[in-house]
Amino acid sequence: MSTPPLSAEQEALFRLIEDTREHVFVTGRAGTGKSTLLQHLAWNTSKSIAVCAPTGVAALNVEGQTIHSLFRLPIGLIADSELEQSDPARKIMNAIDTLVIDEISMVNADLMDAIDRSLRQARGRRAEPFGGVQIVMFGDPYQLAPVPPRGDELRYIRDHYRSFWFFDAKVWTGSQSAIGDAASLEGFADLGPFGAHLHIRELVEIHRQADPAFKAMLNAVRHGHVTADIARVLNDTGARRPPEPADGEVPIITLATRNDIVNAINRRHLDALPGQSQTAVAEISGDFGRGDAYPADVELQLKVGAQVMFLRNDRDSQGEPPRWVNGTIGTVTRIAGGTVRVDVEGHEFDVEPAVWERFRYAYDPRSKSLSRDIVAEFTQFPLRLAWAVTIHKSQGKTYDRAIIDLGSGAFAPGQTYVALSRLTSLDGLYLSRPLRPADIRVDPDVARWMTAARAAAS
Repeated sequence: MSTPPLSAEQEALFRLIEDTREHVFVTGRAGTGKSTLLQHLAWNTSKSIAVCAPTGVAALNVEGQTIHSLFRLPIGLIADSELEQSDPARKIMNAIDTLVIDEISMVNADLMDAIDRSLRQARGRRAEPFGGVQIVMFGDPYQLAPVPPRGDELRYIRDHYRSFWFFDAKVWTGSQSAIGDAASLEGFADLGPFGAHLHIRELVEIHRQADPAFKAMLNAVRHGHVTADIARVLNDTGARRPPEPADGEVPIITLATRNDIVNAINRRHLDALPGQSQTAVAEISGDFGRGDAYPADVELQLKVGAQVMFLRNDRDSQGEPPRWVNGTIGTVTRIAGGTVRVDVEGHEFDVEPAVWERFRYAYDPRSKSLSRDIVAEFTQFPLRLAWAVTIHKSQGKTYDRAIIDLGSGAFAPGQTYVALSRLTSLDGLYLSRPLRPADIRVDPDVARWMTAARAAAS
């Protein structure tokens, strides 16, 4: 598979990962090419790598496996519970040179330490962080956060960690308990520092936006440093009434905070179109997980005239530029013969059902290496109704224009930044209501850690 050419800073970072055994955290603002670098690494490394992510959809996006599935970890708080490891699981973990974790910001500290403990235990190298495996992590803590713990889990986290973020895991902070209690340390009296050294590398070259002023505004929102002048520019620009689409134009997409808002907007627009809706039912084979792991709707309702968004890149362009990419918006013009015809900026394409494959790593004793086996498939048109989409599901997408609907308020740190940073320019911003100070939220633990990381790097 070919991948886009790397920029100079991406290439330098690739060489750090490829030519050393250092642990690396790759971060950066939205649009700096983190996903491009991850894809390049996955397809061009000479190392034996395993790629994983905290959720089923995130794992599908990187053609990897979920963390819990790869390491056979229980769901929920793991703490110091015994880790049961089968012989096949141990063989897989012993064959890994480099573990790549995408969307690392969604991994909590307890799970990070469980990964460390699993690798030490399976590889019989308890004295080494991650049992000697190189860890490469991708993500932006300013955008996505782990699910907050509650009840007894919250009390445990408060007693054992500075925060529930991955960067406060014991394996990084240097706590001895990261590798077990005193009994498990027998024979390792002179271990030296327990904390693994992590190289934090922040990509700075933004590929999504070109206007320096808009980049500066987004950076201010990202860090929670929005001045009155910046807020005034954003609100004055966004206060315009969205124009009615001209002939051949698609309506402006709405990015909203909640699923019920998105579903109501999409249903209202679909019902307003003439004719009967047609339903494409997904084919699911193997163990694909639960509904929240599905990459597309199980039952996709469409009509001619429906606005849709592509859910994956075009893989059949046969050497030509891709006809669409993940996030492209178009309009359905025909539904017939097992295909959906979609108009994209005046060009019509016949779209066929796509197959998403769920992988599982296995150890191949003949080659003594890792193999990736397909264990489940999900087949559906790679389309979703797209008069509206949640801000969460807009992650990684790019839009020229969007209406941002924060409703009663942004309820998660980074939510407003994610929404605004989807846009290629300030000219494409429309706000359903003015931004409020409470909408600009930054997790204090993220601000604390990233500030310290930048100071250490300078």
